[in-house]
Amino acid sequence: MMGSSLPANSSIEGNKKVANVGDEVKSVAMNAKVKVKVGGFLWLEGLVEACCLHRVVILCMRSNKLLMRTGQCFLLNGFIFLGSIFVLNSVVIPALWWILPDQCSQFVSHKLCDLGGTLKFYSFLRLALIQLFYVLWFYPLYVFSIVLSTIWYNDIARYGYAAMGRSKFTVEKGSSQNNSPTVQNAHHVKGPSGLGGVMIGIGQQVYSILLLSVFFLEVYATGFIPYIGKLLNFLLLSWMYAYYCFEYVVHNFMYKWNFNEVALDRRLDYFESYWPFFAGFGSPCVLAIFFFSPLVSYGIMAILFPLFVLTATGSESEQEISFEKHKWRVAGVGRLPIFYVADKVSMWMLSLLPLEKGDQVHDRKAQ
Repeated sequence: MMGSSLPANSSIEGNKKVANVGDEVKSVAMNAKVKVKVGGFLWLEGLVEACCLHRVVILCMRSNKLLMRTGQCFLLNGFIFLGSIFVLNSVVIPALWWILPDQCSQFVSHKLCDLGGTLKFYSFLRLALIQLFYVLWFYPLYVFSIVLSTIWYNDIARYGYAAMGRSKFTVEKGSSQNNSPTVQNAHHVKGPSGLGGVMIGIGQQVYSILLLSVFFLEVYATGFIPYIGKLLNFLLLSWMYAYYCFEYVVHNFMYKWNFNEVALDRRLDYFESYWPFFAGFGSPCVLAIFFFSPLVSYGIMAILFPLFVLTATGSESEQEISFEKHKWRVAGVGRLPIFYVADKVSMWMLSLLPLEKGDQVHDRKAQ
């Protein structure tokens, strides 16, 4: 009897272990299902937010200055820059091929074709004239467009924010009238004033520029990874353009996160916690430029970027940062350290600076 009971007990214990393993697998599968569901919802929500282009029309109708700046972006980057590319590809290059052909059958006089170096000379001359067109027109226009568009993006964000009726003054006034201590404490977190505050602000901007520059190099490097490189490049570009839409670093108090004086570490924490949302938000802009040449992609991006800045201006993301709303949305999605590598490299680069400046940036991040 004793011998027969031992196999029975071991069989029961084995069944319990199998059942426990099965429960753990079910739990993991359930958690994964919840994360995928919540992540998909956030991605779709970000995509919908980016596509709310009716906000652009509403804001432009409220502000003539905003309409003028947006129109200037379209004129410079669309009509002049992309128009120049169209003229080059549709008129200039075909004309050069007609004037300087590469086949003997296209020569008016076949005596020229008898000369061995004629075709090579024509080929060299075509290439030289096209490159001259780039050097004397496209590259200066490209630099001019970047500089001028950067200034205009600043104006567009500022005018758009004013058109929303949510300037820095009105935001602070509205939050000060709120009776909730939690909301007041969350929104009125300010750094030191005076010279110390100025130095901390400069250090924060330097760190932010380094962070985004290193992240851009990451985006560029992922394009060379076999098989999955294009997918990773698309995803990282989506995050990068989404981050730029909410915080485009040129001047203090530029875009909405800077307008609301939300600390840099809180912005990064929020961005990495809501990573599916921002992946969805940046997807339309990246999709529009992903399959074109670099110059054409820049022209299209320069046209679309102010539109997405205005859709970001009309969203409520800054209130979710300040007032910590909708925590349930990230309950099933963990934080993704998107800027981990960029942060480590940026901090290493800042550590090469004088100790005092590096400590100021590090202290600012720790606040």
